[in-house]
Amino acid sequence: MTVNNAVAHRISKLLKEKNMSQYRLEQESGIQHGSMQCIMNGRNKTVTLSTIILLAKGFNMTITEFFNDEIFNWENFDIEQL
Repeated sequence: MTVNNAVAHRISKLLKEKNMSQYRLEQESGIQHGSMQCIMNGRNKTVTLSTIILLAKGFNMTITEFFNDEIFNWENFDIEQL
């Protein structure tokens, strides 16, 4: 799994948990729709820390809370793709 895949998975999970639309997340985070689509569709190869900060802000959580999911355990990542 790539970091981008893990981030997209976490976004989907949080959107469901918080009963939030992707549009609302885009508005709350300041991430443009096209950029969000690239993340969610896997077209983005890397996600920057700045983007993670904006996502956490959009979900009204800390970065630590955003990363607090088993999807981010190092065993889940294909080290060759990092």
